[in-house]
Amino acid sequence: MDRHDLFDVAAARGLAAGLPYAGALTPREAHELASEGAATIVDVRTRAEWEFVGHVEYAPLVEWRPYGATRPDPLFVDKMAARFPRNAPILLLCRSGVRSHHAATALAQAGFTRVFNILEGFEGDADEEGRRGRLGGWRHAGLPWTQG
Repeated sequence: MDRHDLFDVAAARGLAAGLPYAGALTPREAHELASEGAATIVDVRTRAEWEFVGHVEYAPLVEWRPYGATRPDPLFVDKMAARFPRNAPILLLCRSGVRSHHAATALAQAGFTRVFNILEGFEGDADEEGRRGRLGGWRHAGLPWTQG
């Protein structure tokens, strides 16, 4: 599928789900777009998760909620605006797709027009034993990542 088709699929998925931002992508779709240079993946997890659990090698970290914080970073939108134009295609990644959903919503409310959430996140949902990495997610899909 070419990049325009992937963005269209993501937008249709977002519209069907009533998302307040541009759309939602699977990890494989996000990897394809980022690999082509059509979009930038931004990891919004904590620095501890990024370092110790692993991360997409070429994805910068902009924490939505720093480790130990109970609320999102009040400067998150400003930090993103300092790094990216508001019309740049940005794909947000967190552990399971929840924090990245909230971060995408905040960015859309701030005028970012091409923000997408990566469904399933880096680790996917927890299984019946409470473990992640077995039910969806970037790593489960076998996509490239690194640790440390």
